[in-house]
Amino acid sequence: MSLLKRIERSQRPVTQTQSSGSTMGDLVRRQAAATTRDAYADVRSRVQKQLIAELDPKMDMSRTDEVRGTIEELFLQILAEENIRLTATERKRMFEKVVAEILGFGPLEPLLADDSITEIMVNGARQIYIERAGRLELVPAVFEDDEHTMRIIERIVSPLGRRIDESQPYVDARLADGSRVNAIIPPLAINGPTLTIRKFSKTPLTVDDLITLGTIIREAIEFIEACVISRLNVVVSGGTGSGKTTLLNVLSGFIPETERIITIENAAELQLRQDHVVTLESRMPNIEGKGEVTIRELVINCLRMRPDRIVVGECRSGEALDMLQAMNTGHDGSLTTAHSNSPRDTLSRLETMCLMSGMDLPVRAIREQVASAIDMIVHIERMRDGSRKIVNVTEVQGMEGDVIVMQDIFTFEQTGFEGGKVIGRLRPTGIRPKFMDKIEAANIHLPPSIFGVGDRFRY
Repeated sequence: MSLLKRIERSQRPVTQTQSSGSTMGDLVRRQAAATTRDAYADVRSRVQKQLIAELDPKMDMSRTDEVRGTIEELFLQILAEENIRLTATERKRMFEKVVAEILGFGPLEPLLADDSITEIMVNGARQIYIERAGRLELVPAVFEDDEHTMRIIERIVSPLGRRIDESQPYVDARLADGSRVNAIIPPLAINGPTLTIRKFSKTPLTVDDLITLGTIIREAIEFIEACVISRLNVVVSGGTGSGKTTLLNVLSGFIPETERIITIENAAELQLRQDHVVTLESRMPNIEGKGEVTIRELVINCLRMRPDRIVVGECRSGEALDMLQAMNTGHDGSLTTAHSNSPRDTLSRLETMCLMSGMDLPVRAIREQVASAIDMIVHIERMRDGSRKIVNVTEVQGMEGDVIVMQDIFTFEQTGFEGGKVIGRLRPTGIRPKFMDKIEAANIHLPPSIFGVGDRFRY
């Protein structure tokens, strides 16, 4: 008989009759199950501590297969010495959990391995949420305590030369597979160490995937592709988690193979398929508070690297001004993203970010920079059913007085909400953009049906 079955039997109370009803029986079974889980956790903790104590501290943990084999030998040896009897299933489950603690990220390992999960949110030791298909779910996985959570956070940030402690209580990092990580700990995080992981897709979404998911229609994609090829400056805007980086990755794929592309990001997420790509990533300060390299510094430096295209993962601050100046000084065809609630808000955000650069510029001068630099805004939203949809493809036409004039080329029209799903479609407004001459100068001739005129486009 296995250890767990012996524990369960020893904890099972003797009842005189079954007349006490199912409620008492259910309570007894729940208590027995909880006792069994606690006993199992205690055994696993003991085995794990002894295993860590016996492992060679000089062992190269990067040689995963070799380390795993060594752990398995010691694991079986410890079970034999301690006379711990487990079934094959129990032994396998305990071994995998121990390995996850030593080599991986503990209870997060199965969540990181699940490709259907897009985000993992740890709200203290005892509460872990995930995002799947745009919806939040509470999962049964938990950490043992705050100390356990801190060990996993430190395991994530230490290899990157980062630190997290009371003097530096939050940090941005990146896992080996490219997933984005943010950690924040007490005293700032009242509920305990808090961890957010935006998972990195191993297979990037394609144009066909976006069409299949209902994010965009083929006519709009053909138009946007023509804009990218003809070197128009495009901003992808949207809220947090709306899919801006995913969409930017798809749009970057339209850049011709013959051009030199320089990407600049806080955490390298873009997965461009072209050959001639230079990837730059900003750097946080080291333990002494030195060595920081900002997005703005990288934008300025990349202008000396002979770029054909500049792709900035996200404009958040003063780098927006340098990006606009680059767009206005011969670096056409640049792409970036920005957080905003609408295309109009995107322009306001760009103005605000330019003011954050520290340059004493009048608002009108900034607006003129924005109006002359940006050709088009593609705005994406996460709908209330969790789906991501492009809701505006908007042309920036220029200035009239002190106002930047904009014109929607495509807009999303919602027709209903059925079965928990948003019903609607991205539709053309019937207006051709003023920059069509730039597209035609690139020898790209779009049919009128793209804009909702003619027989080819059907509703």
